[in-house]
Amino acid sequence: MSEAPASIRFFFDYISSNAYLAWVRLPEIATRYGMALEPVAVLFAGLLEAHGQLGPAEVPPKARWMLRNNLRKATQLGVPLNPPRFHPFNPLLPLRVSSLPLPEAARRALIDAIFQACWVRGLHPSDPDVVRDLADEIGLPGAELVAEAGRPESKAHLRRQTDEALAAGVFGVPTMMVGTELFWGYDDLVYLELFLAGQDPLPHEATRAWMRAPRPSAVRRRFRRDPGA
Repeated sequence: MSEAPASIRFFFDYISSNAYLAWVRLPEIATRYGMALEPVAVLFAGLLEAHGQLGPAEVPPKARWMLRNNLRKATQLGVPLNPPRFHPFNPLLPLRVSSLPLPEAARRALIDAIFQACWVRGLHPSDPDVVRDLADEIGLPGAELVAEAGRPESKAHLRRQTDEALAAGVFGVPTMMVGTELFWGYDDLVYLELFLAGQDPLPHEATRAWMRAPRPSAVRRRFRRDPGA
């Protein structure tokens, strides 16, 4: 019998408020089930482009719904969720800094500081001075980390992490991965916990039937408002 996976891989981008909310809860979930938590920074825009999708902020009705939905979650969790200074913003610098080789405790503290900066403190995480100061606040060499994040190998490392996430089937953030099983979004944390508890409700026989992709009998046509169409 193979051993159960010992870690939860957390694929995230700071641009996602749902990723922030998931990050609030995941350390406790991982500890409760004796799992390591492995945060993996990825570029959400790269995932969207690869799958031909729009981000939630690019669909105004979805953005309005998600704002209210996330405020409900934050209130229920008892954590602050404040408007970011800019959104969308360029997350490349903080993602690259978070991907540098750091001790586990330091990486988690840095990720927490950057999430707080984005979604609680109203700071601009694209600003190198902001990232430098955040690292300094938690005892890390901020200027060195920002400089290291600008090196070609650091940029390539983030691209590689994003490509590896795509190859694993990741299509959005936050995604939690245990072995080969994916759980997407904050609302999937309940199913992640059931899975970790050995109580996964997924009916595997039915899943196999659904995975045999049915053939389409129609193709969606692009809707046009032109009355003469």
